[in-house]
Amino acid sequence: MSEPFIPSTLDDLKAVTGLAFMQAVLSGKLPSPPMAETLGYRLTEVAPGRVVFTGTPDPAHCNPMGGVHGGWYGTLLDSAMGCAVMTTVPKGRLYTTLEYKINITRALPPGTRIAAEGVVDHGGRTTAVAHGEIRGLADGKPYATGTTTCLILNG
Repeated sequence: MSEPFIPSTLDDLKAVTGLAFMQAVLSGKLPSPPMAETLGYRLTEVAPGRVVFTGTPDPAHCNPMGGVHGGWYGTLLDSAMGCAVMTTVPKGRLYTTLEYKINITRALPPGTRIAAEGVVDHGGRTTAVAHGEIRGLADGKPYATGTTTCLILNG
């Protein structure tokens, strides 16, 4: 039995579906982006139209007042929503975030383990729309929500 095809270049990436690409990242056959390590989160679930990241913000992710910086929430939700879109992108196509918006619903204490889920609402030929949510794993409380519009590009 032959080894599964794993993209390593942009040309290779165009030869697989977005779902296959995201599954390769999840399995460790492709590396996670360095930013995920820097910000303390990792991909934990991949399904068509849905992904989940889990992570824990630490004091390095805080603003001068000691709260988790809004950019941490935004980056995590952009990743979750965008990667959910990627799972719907056909072979030969890519995506990029066109715009996103987040609402922080409560302060997230550093050290709180969370799950960030992204779900596709519409995956079209030229655009996709998704929503996301960050919830505490221990308390189940919502800490932030978001929406995105992504542009679907020819590879």
